[in-house]
Amino acid sequence: MITGDASYIKKINRSIILREIVKEGLISRADLSKVTALTRATISAQVADLIDEGLVVETQLEHFTVGRKPIMLSLNSEAGYALGIDLDFDHISFTVSNLTGTPITSKRIETNTTNYSEILNLLLEHIKMYKSEYAYSQYGIIGIVIAIHGLVGKDETIHYVPRLRWNNIALKSDLEKQIDINVYLENNANLSAFAERVYVHHETDNLLAATLYSGIGLGMMMNNEFFRGHDGFAGEIGHMIVVPNGIQCNCGNKGCWERYASENAIFRHLSETRNIHAVTYEDIQRWLDEGDKEVRQLMEHFIYYLSIGLNNMINMYNPDVLVLDSELLRMYPNSLDKIRENLNSSISHYRALQISSIGRNSAVLGACALAIKHFLEVPMLNLNYDFQQNNKNASVNI
Repeated sequence: MITGDASYIKKINRSIILREIVKEGLISRADLSKVTALTRATISAQVADLIDEGLVVETQLEHFTVGRKPIMLSLNSEAGYALGIDLDFDHISFTVSNLTGTPITSKRIETNTTNYSEILNLLLEHIKMYKSEYAYSQYGIIGIVIAIHGLVGKDETIHYVPRLRWNNIALKSDLEKQIDINVYLENNANLSAFAERVYVHHETDNLLAATLYSGIGLGMMMNNEFFRGHDGFAGEIGHMIVVPNGIQCNCGNKGCWERYASENAIFRHLSETRNIHAVTYEDIQRWLDEGDKEVRQLMEHFIYYLSIGLNNMINMYNPDVLVLDSELLRMYPNSLDKIRENLNSSISHYRALQISSIGRNSAVLGACALAIKHFLEVPMLNLNYDFQQNNKNASVNI
């Protein structure tokens, strides 16, 4: 039983009710009372407040039998909008979603600079544009979450971004000084893991999500919370050594996992051996279709070293679900089966190993979802969005 003063209990009950409304999409007051174990009087009072605030709306369903038409409750998805930003090395991606996590518009801009002041000004310019564009809604932009490809402390200070060469950057406070919107910073791999939990794996409390693109990042959800470690730097799994005295890594060590099992390692090798400045996914797909022996061998080595690291991760964290985000794994036939064949230790336990259905947008969508979670003040979200279909309402400008 929840105990405490009346205002605290009311806040907890509100959170429980909002969580269930978001989860179900449409739900009646009577069903809310059943699933939350709250009294009908409590439900009625809380729902009345949420309707007055514009966060919840009533819908009368079609009813073809005798009796009252059922009145259903749902979140007012257009009451406000979340802004997710993925701040990468050479580009910035922006996505705006409604309060149910459905992407409304997305945009990508090339940066062509690593200068902090220039990037800060770019961010401010676009944030102000989105703030103005969505000012018509009741709550406007309800929050901004930025995915950082580097070390973010628990105080949300950027401690280090390798490719941008940023150290101890106070991006959060620099933005909030000039815009009246809450800004949150989070590691990109953590946001990818959050997106997987929120949009896809609703019944999972313990989830690992490994992104395998420019390096290897690990997002960890433990008991539905981010696992950050002492300072917030947990998840730099790409720098786990898998080959003692192996290939030199930029981190200073030799034999790091990401030098063998990231997509960047494959692209770098093929660029060097084939004297091609920029190898593309289309190139690799064509070579695979043609039966190119070198490319197939590279993919087998990629999967072999990937399996070594995954075995270590599974044994360390015992996850329920392990999600891999890699375009190359999507392209290579039977890649998951090959990985599973290598994970044959009798002490390795996990329920599911999957390739991400969200893909490279997972960090920016996780950013939108985290902004919604903060705004609604709920412990966890279950959002529904079909990633296999193009959202007819979304406009993408690249």
